[in-house]
Amino acid sequence: MNDFQQQALQLAAHQHSPQWLQVLRTEGARTWLHAAWPDRKTELWKYTSLNHLQQQHFKQWAVNDNSWQDKLWQEKKSQVNLIPMEATRLVFVNGQLDSELSTSLPEEVSLFSQADAAAQTLITRHLGQIQNTERNLFAALSNAWVEEGVLLHVPANVKLSKPLYVVHIATATAEAAVSSQRLLLVLDAGAEACVIEHYLSTAEPQNGFLNTLTEISLGDNASLYHSRISLEQEALLHIGGVHANLGRDSSLTGFTLAEGSQLKRIDYQINHRDSGAQYQLDGVYLARNSQFVDYHVNVEHCAPHCTTSEVFRGIVGDSARAVFNGRIHIHKNAQKTLAELSNRNLLTSDRAEIDTKPELEIYADDVRCAHGATISQLDSTAMYYLQSRGISRRQARVMLSFGFINELLYAIPQPEVQDYLQQHLTALFAEGESLLGETEPGSGSVVETGPGTESKV
Repeated sequence: MNDFQQQALQLAAHQHSPQWLQVLRTEGARTWLHAAWPDRKTELWKYTSLNHLQQQHFKQWAVNDNSWQDKLWQEKKSQVNLIPMEATRLVFVNGQLDSELSTSLPEEVSLFSQADAAAQTLITRHLGQIQNTERNLFAALSNAWVEEGVLLHVPANVKLSKPLYVVHIATATAEAAVSSQRLLLVLDAGAEACVIEHYLSTAEPQNGFLNTLTEISLGDNASLYHSRISLEQEALLHIGGVHANLGRDSSLTGFTLAEGSQLKRIDYQINHRDSGAQYQLDGVYLARNSQFVDYHVNVEHCAPHCTTSEVFRGIVGDSARAVFNGRIHIHKNAQKTLAELSNRNLLTSDRAEIDTKPELEIYADDVRCAHGATISQLDSTAMYYLQSRGISRRQARVMLSFGFINELLYAIPQPEVQDYLQQHLTALFAEGESLLGETEPGSGSVVETGPGTESKV
């Protein structure tokens, strides 16, 4: 057991979690204690180093000192911008609820710390039951650290009147500190909801570690739209997960976007538990400077007549690195499966790197599946076309790079989220050459990966 594993258990011992969560905490701590620490020989962590996590000394939990907004004004920096939308808003600062920035809660939403007997029963029934801690080590840590969290329970045949907007804001602290976030979404048969998770930070260099876990349980014919947006300052360390069980004829549609940091790893674990379930996920990742971002998506088709559609696009510049691993596992009885996975990447620097590995593991004989990945640079013909019409070289680069991901942004059903991300990314591309790059369009080769292949450029 290394130093960070020991620190994590010591931090868990200093929490004051309710007694009804102790069984899960104990199981999580036991799994964490005996787990082998990932290294380059661990397939799921082959391209992802945890050195930044091990080199830091975390001795305390992050707290909200209520002075972070004043500090922004004193330094004449822009305030942290939230998405301006009509929604039930919950804002956590360094893991602690900020009641002034949050709205009142409907009866479908409750905090773990305020859960009544019925909510406690529901939480203990679902919490920690969806994720696979053997495949997702930091889910075990989340169990060991569970103290506060958010429960959304939508009863059968009820549509949530407003989206649930959960915001997590990180601020720098005097000493390196950790935060843990937990979100549990339970939709009974025929229920509908929209949930948006938003992770951001103050502009100052961060010195914390954030471990997050969202669990989703969809009943028969339930429908959920779920967005996960991660836009923190690049020094923050963030490991997160989204784990879901899909019931008969249920539908999970999602969008995820992440900017890189020193360490950012997001795991999706989706389980088709009954026939007719549908899953669709669009994803965008952006890395520049010396940032790193890693998406691992694992889909288990355990029942027939289910559908999966995944589209991920990444732009990587400067000396940044990105990792994408998309695995679709079709079990023997999962006949009539339709599954498609696409990962396209744009490298804007000769020093940038993407490690992409789309995987299909099929044991059924009546399925329709396709997967693949491409790695390329800006198209020289398109650049010439734009410049020949009076558009500057730099603006042409912006238009082509932005257009590479814009298709996925336009598919977001909430106009407020669309506008927010459009404005944010426009400002990001305008900041400098980090994402635009210095390589000549078309100067590098296009690498395509097919079944069972792995590409590293």
